[in-house]
Amino acid sequence: MKTLLVDLDAIKNDYIEKSKVVKRRIIVCAGTGCIANGSGKVFNKFESYIKEKGLDLILDLSFEKHSNDVVHLTESGCQGFCQMGPLVDIEPDGILYVGVKENDVVEIVNETLLNNKLVDRLLYADPKTHEHCKGHKEINFYAKQHRFVLKQCGMVDPNDINEYIALDGYSAAKKAILEMTDKEVCDEILSSGLRGRGGGGFPTGKKWELTRVQKSDDKYVICNGDEGDPGAFMDRSFMEGNPHSVLEGMMIAAKGIGGNKGYIYVRLEYPLAVRRIKKAAEDARKMGILGENIFGSNFSFDVEIMEGAGAFVCGEETALMGSIEGKRGMPNPKPPFPAQKGLWGKPTVINNVETLATIPIIVRDGAHKFRELGNVTSPGTKTFALTGHVANTGLIEVPFGTTLREIIFNIGGGVTTKEGKIDNDAFKAVQIGGPSGGCLTKEHLDLPLDFDSLGKIGAMIGSGGLVVMNNQTCMVQMAKFFMTFTQNESCGKCVLCREGTKQMLALLDDITEGRATIETIDLLQKLAHAVKVGSLCGLGKTAPNPV
Repeated sequence: MKTLLVDLDAIKNDYIEKSKVVKRRIIVCAGTGCIANGSGKVFNKFESYIKEKGLDLILDLSFEKHSNDVVHLTESGCQGFCQMGPLVDIEPDGILYVGVKENDVVEIVNETLLNNKLVDRLLYADPKTHEHCKGHKEINFYAKQHRFVLKQCGMVDPNDINEYIALDGYSAAKKAILEMTDKEVCDEILSSGLRGRGGGGFPTGKKWELTRVQKSDDKYVICNGDEGDPGAFMDRSFMEGNPHSVLEGMMIAAKGIGGNKGYIYVRLEYPLAVRRIKKAAEDARKMGILGENIFGSNFSFDVEIMEGAGAFVCGEETALMGSIEGKRGMPNPKPPFPAQKGLWGKPTVINNVETLATIPIIVRDGAHKFRELGNVTSPGTKTFALTGHVANTGLIEVPFGTTLREIIFNIGGGVTTKEGKIDNDAFKAVQIGGPSGGCLTKEHLDLPLDFDSLGKIGAMIGSGGLVVMNNQTCMVQMAKFFMTFTQNESCGKCVLCREGTKQMLALLDDITEGRATIETIDLLQKLAHAVKVGSLCGLGKTAPNPV
């Protein structure tokens, strides 16, 4: 098989040169949320009506000759502001239209594209001032964030590898493969202070180094995309919106540990993410970025995408590996750890999607730049799925150390009441970390969100779910909701997890239905402690947290 030598600089320069003829770019959000609201129809209407008006329209930049007045129509992945979808960006004007329907397209083309006028009714209205905001810079939901890893999500076309390369994509992988040793790669990640974004917060560089020093002909890199927390969609958004960043992170991880094969384990419920990550891998393979002797080196690496059956417990790394091997996804005791004896008994490194998407930025720009964000013990940023009783819901990214007050009252636009009004005094609590997490109350509003600060009060970052609750929320009902979830998702291997979660749920039922006594609380506490201590994996050990 002939080795393909890809010239990243030539692809980048060609893309930039061709993009010079583009007068306007229309970006229609094609994340799962916007598609569910009809963004596909919006895209098709733009395509047909722009042609009908006689404008020079292109859907990609693989053309030969065009005028200097081209309209470039593309899709993007999730832009984060899901409740306002379908979203339409118009660049370089910096316009963001929200809640766009198929019937709105004619007005957008006639007013904005042809007459340079805003369609005010489609602009976002601030929930406090009710003033219209032209675009991202004026909308607090975006302006108050620090979109570091998410910067390209929602802007680039996830199906266009050339655009990713034009934005310096795969340059970090090339640097790692051609200019760095495996130890230098691991040292750079360790120096950055990057901690796993899947919930545990274990130092990524240390995990890689533990795998690197193992002696084996085969080593594996696994991308854990089995995101199962209720309301969490961070990993899905990365795979839908910027799949090449995940692939590039895996390539760098493979270089660091001496790996030669990768697996991307994605939930079956994420068909769009599966489709886009598969296409990204195929395009990279055709270009010679994945495969044998990458960039003319002696380094070879390829990936396989596997769809999980949707079991929450398969997010646990030993259960995930068992599922890949064709076994029932059930946790196994550790040690040995995956770094020592992982997939098929070989040294394996497992990172979640967000962690891997962060890797190329660190290698490209340096660990010192990464450490400028966040704080000493938790450098960088974290994405959160902000939901519940808050004006602005969606996917956000903030530096570690940001407070709940900043997230809920500024980025989130404030707490909403049952009547739909904004009243920050109505804040009661926020559930952080999904079923594995805990509740933070008013006294924690100014607590910096990072791994260590939350750990000290018995909470955790988790995968990044934030559910805001107002003072009309029943906390026992919330505990019941999460306990129902973990009880259903228990694999049944541990008696304490299998039976303990069932009994905790029954006790919560007693409370909500008026059968409980004060002894019920004592029994709940004792049972929760037993389940936490006696369970084998993270599901059982953290199941009592909401209680």
